[in-house]
Amino acid sequence: MTYFIALAFLAILASLGAALFFMMKDGRDGKAKTSNMARALALRVGLSIAVFLCILIAWKLGYVQPTGITAGR
Repeated sequence: MTYFIALAFLAILASLGAALFFMMKDGRDGKAKTSNMARALALRVGLSIAVFLCILIAWKLGYVQPTGITAGR
C-alpha cells in the first residue's frame, strides 16, 4: 500500500510538472498549449481523487489503520 501511494504521489507531481511545461512552452498555437495543459491538470485531479478513494477503501478493508490521534485536540 505504501508503494502504491508513493507511486501515485509521484505520478501526481509528474502531471503537475507536465502542466507547468505546457504552460511555459512557447508555441505559436495557443489553443494546443491550453488543451495540453488542461489535460495534464485534469489527469492530476483524477489521480488525486483515485488516491483518496483507494486510501478510503483500504481503511474500510483494514489495510491501513488510523494513528490514534483524536480529532479536536
